[in-house]
Amino acid sequence: MPKQKIKYVCGECGYESTQFLGKCPSCNTWNSFIEEIEKSTTAALQRLGLTDIGGSQASESDKSSGQPRASFLLSQISDQSLSRMPSGFEELDRVLGGGIVPGSLVLIGGEPGIGKSTLLLQVANQLSSRCRVLYVSAEESGQQVKLRSQRLIVNLNEVEAEEEDKDNVSNVEMDENLSSNENKESNSNSETIKDSTTDSHENLFLLPETDLEVILRELESLKPYLAVIDSIQTIYFASLTSAPGSVAQVRECTSALMQVAKRENITLLIVGHVTKDGALAGPRVLEHLVDTVLYFEGDRFASHRLLRSMKNRFGATHEIGVFEMVANGLKEILNPSELFLGSRDEYSSGTSTVVSMEGTRPIVVEIQALVSPASHGAPRRSTTGIDSGRLQQILAVLEKRVGIPLSKLDTYVATVGGLSVEEPAADLGVAIAVVASFRDRVVDPRIILLGEVGLGGQVRPVSQLELRLREAAKLGFKRAIIPKGQQTPDLGMQILPIAKVIDAIIAAIPAQPPTMEN
Repeated sequence: MPKQKIKYVCGECGYESTQFLGKCPSCNTWNSFIEEIEKSTTAALQRLGLTDIGGSQASESDKSSGQPRASFLLSQISDQSLSRMPSGFEELDRVLGGGIVPGSLVLIGGEPGIGKSTLLLQVANQLSSRCRVLYVSAEESGQQVKLRSQRLIVNLNEVEAEEEDKDNVSNVEMDENLSSNENKESNSNSETIKDSTTDSHENLFLLPETDLEVILRELESLKPYLAVIDSIQTIYFASLTSAPGSVAQVRECTSALMQVAKRENITLLIVGHVTKDGALAGPRVLEHLVDTVLYFEGDRFASHRLLRSMKNRFGATHEIGVFEMVANGLKEILNPSELFLGSRDEYSSGTSTVVSMEGTRPIVVEIQALVSPASHGAPRRSTTGIDSGRLQQILAVLEKRVGIPLSKLDTYVATVGGLSVEEPAADLGVAIAVVASFRDRVVDPRIILLGEVGLGGQVRPVSQLELRLREAAKLGFKRAIIPKGQQTPDLGMQILPIAKVIDAIIAAIPAQPPTMEN
């Protein structure tokens, strides 16, 4: 019997080594290596006749007479339109690229308590009225999922009933006959709500199980249109000796689920845990196996949640969907610009407005800056939603090219709502907000600032300028400061093209502080 070979695999990134290491050289994680038995592939290669790799090479005549065994030409595939099913949430459909693709694998990650299971339970409830849905709960019992489902559905029905009561009260007349008829109609409406709830539950199947073999047999037997796996780190394959959540378990379980999903044309929504650094737990191959990777993020002190697309084979990446956590679960926000835009009726120094592109969606974001004397020797540079390195670069440009002394002042920059703005198109808005706070001036709240700030003090062009301006015009903005040389459509806005940062400061910041009359 040949001797078994042992290898050590990092439980965080999947790095392999022939000896045990205390610290992973790939991800710098301590005590993360797990011992595994390396399987030999020699016997499998011998069965296929592929062991003679160093043999004689094939001649040109042999290559020309080759015939396909299982492959076929790309032109032989019939043209079929990609049919997508709506999930019941427009924001989720936007992130997925227009809806749920049959037979696709979607991985959803996020911090604990952010709302991953809540969103997927709501999606399963919405789709169960049209097709069979299987919810595999490996973390909760069936009774716990039932209680959570009842809370979401009951609260949703109460909200709908309150809205109907408000409409009925506004249309009430003094006639007693009409009031009695309205009471009958309200009772019938409540009965239809209950009937629709019970009908939707007839196609929603629940499987509280952690064994992979049982889950695969249920998928092949039930053949649902959609299956939710909550979560992949708690499912185990009995043939492997490693613990659930390890690199080998996550890799083998995901691979087996993918094979069944592709063969039976089942859409899988898989919940993934995250590490303390915020990355998806498990090997990197997990993200390569799935078709779409979504990340649920948000501030624990705020009610809104962002669903961001990190990988999508059927749509655009870095697309976002905005939700709000309310009593009846997650509620989608169709106009997120109102969420990240402060009140334009209140005058405040050190604020500016930019338009950030999140995938194909333009979002108007307000940037706030505060410049104050440093209380200690070294000044502080604090940011929320803005890259700190980008802020350091903008401050150096303002001091060198414009002549504003900021090296001995504390500077704080934040975005309203906590939205992370990473693109350089917001540089000009950050610079104007800092200068306005330094001079204690109020920037016109009806002006939009777009442009990338270069090291020489110049304002560089930005991408997708037309989409940004259309979003600003839709929200009532009257003026826009943009880089010089870019073509703009006629949207009824006053366009101010500039080439230098100093020109933008002169155009955006008034020389005198505004009065209450102005």
